[in-house]
Amino acid sequence: MTSILLVDDEPSLVRGLKYALEREDYDVVVAEDGLRGAEAARSRTFDLVLLDVMMPHLSGIELCRLIRAESDVPIIMLTAKDAENDLITGLESGADDYVTKPFSAAVLLSRIRALLRRRALEQANGGRELTRVVGGISIDLARDEVEVDGRPVSLTPSEFKILALLAAAPNVTHTREEIMEHLWGSSFIGDAHTCEVHISSLRKKIERDPRVAERLVTVRGVGYLLRA
Repeated sequence: MTSILLVDDEPSLVRGLKYALEREDYDVVVAEDGLRGAEAARSRTFDLVLLDVMMPHLSGIELCRLIRAESDVPIIMLTAKDAENDLITGLESGADDYVTKPFSAAVLLSRIRALLRRRALEQANGGRELTRVVGGISIDLARDEVEVDGRPVSLTPSEFKILALLAAAPNVTHTREEIMEHLWGSSFIGDAHTCEVHISSLRKKIERDPRVAERLVTVRGVGYLLRA
């Protein structure tokens, strides 16, 4: 049975989500705050984690960083904030996606299914010994490791997947839709703004100067390309 860790301090929201998830045959473990969430995450292996951003003792952002340092489990942030800086902070902390409150159970379930489907596809196609080198960027697809100008760079799973896609066809423009469909392993369900947030975060890690897009280039009105 697929297991989900739900970390949120709103009792009414937790009750509704737990009921909706269990109706879909997910095994749900609930933690009422960030510290309990950290304990639960270390106590067993989960297939997916749902994290509220604003929690006592330990925020969802801090907990996301802790979990991501030890695991590549898919993480969805649950947030009442929709400012770009908050979205960037969550994704840079290692989250794979976010859902802005208020949201319907149907929307969240769609995001969960898409993330789990993506993870299953990655595992089915894993184990390849292959390195892609584009300019000063070296991408080890077997170990999920990246070096930029000879130095190791830590990417989130979503950032790595986008970079690997762009590196597979240097100097070829990919639309935002193509990038997000590749990321999710199916037609993308959700906010297209997620693509821009991922790209912005990725640039900070691979550009010599994040203010100047020399490697990860925007093709106005179309999408993005990785320059060889």
